[in-house]
Amino acid sequence: MYLQKKYLENLRQYKYSAVDKSILSKYVLTPYWNWLVTLFPKTLAPNTITFLGLCMVFVNFGTLVYFDPGFRCESGGAPELPRWVYFSWGIGLFAYQSMDAIDGKQARRTGMAGPLGEMFDHGCDALNTTLEVVITAYALNLGRSWWTIAIMVAALTNFYLTTWEEFHTGTLYLSEFSGPVEGILLIVAVYFITGVYGPSFWDQKVLQILHLDHIPFLSKYIPDLGVNDSFLVFGAFSLAANITNSYGNVIIARRKAKKAVLPPLLGLIPFCLNTFFLVAWLYAKPNTNVLKSARLLPFLGFWGFGFAYQVGTLILAHVAKMPFPYLNGLMFWSAIGALDANAKAVFNVDPILHATETRRNHFIGASCLLGFAVYLHFAFTVIWAITNHLGVACFTVRKKDKNGEWVEAEKVEAEKKNN
Repeated sequence: MYLQKKYLENLRQYKYSAVDKSILSKYVLTPYWNWLVTLFPKTLAPNTITFLGLCMVFVNFGTLVYFDPGFRCESGGAPELPRWVYFSWGIGLFAYQSMDAIDGKQARRTGMAGPLGEMFDHGCDALNTTLEVVITAYALNLGRSWWTIAIMVAALTNFYLTTWEEFHTGTLYLSEFSGPVEGILLIVAVYFITGVYGPSFWDQKVLQILHLDHIPFLSKYIPDLGVNDSFLVFGAFSLAANITNSYGNVIIARRKAKKAVLPPLLGLIPFCLNTFFLVAWLYAKPNTNVLKSARLLPFLGFWGFGFAYQVGTLILAHVAKMPFPYLNGLMFWSAIGALDANAKAVFNVDPILHATETRRNHFIGASCLLGFAVYLHFAFTVIWAITNHLGVACFTVRKKDKNGEWVEAEKVEAEKKNN
């Protein structure tokens, strides 16, 4: 369904290629990662390590939902979370980054590097991106606000650009300041600072904290933004730089292959269109009010699952050399939600799915469940197709025995000892 038979053999041609320009990664983190991977036995599958890291993030998100299921934050009147929660978020995210960094090293140690690991790794990264948006917005005391949506759009745009760039260049590029390295460490620092000073720390004005608010020139010409607002402005500049770098790498690759440089831009339309539908859904007036309600969390869940599905189909197209995936069913669902929510403004008719509070709750809850089901079906179907065709396993290390059959690594090692 997702991976047609005529593309299966292309999986054997896949070779991972990456460029990491991060100084921090090269001189500080890589030695740590090289040491860390040696603590894991060679009988442990790299995808298991990846999933263990994602479970850390699941625990972080579960903690948030346990203490504040309505996602109100302190700014919305919710009681402040125990300070240890923020420290646990920082530790959990750092653990995720570590596991995500060494799964490729473990794959090379065990001889399991291949398209399955690429798919599984990117799938976990996509889910983590949405979860971290929610958790980070909470730590920054943004809550149910358009600032949270701005973080969501910026983070997912960065991730989609990286995947789109990899599809067209064949290489994963990580710049001097990248999300998987410096970006994650910056968020870890945010969690720890929140643990020390509390969420209200981020509401303070930057000039006030720096004791520069008394200087007339600065106070007149520089907006005295809150620390959390300034954090997002920095993210906007970072996003602009990533857009430029990504397209620059695509242009170089296309010219090297003697291909036109404009057609790849069409691949940005599906993401932009889906994002437009979702933002329009949130912005709908007068009676949907998703943004300021407890429905925001399941809405972001639907958004996240839909995004993971979208980039999942894109990375699958990359590893199997398939055509670019421009459309998927969840995009149409987003369009339905947006059009119904804005029915009064666009068509001058009353909405159907958002007509009452109960219907709105049911529709958005059902949307979240639908997104989860579609992504789960996609993940299981693709994993089964790849493992079945290549003879590998997702969560166990396999090697060829003396008969040339793929079996668990433990059995091969046991046979060697017995012989």
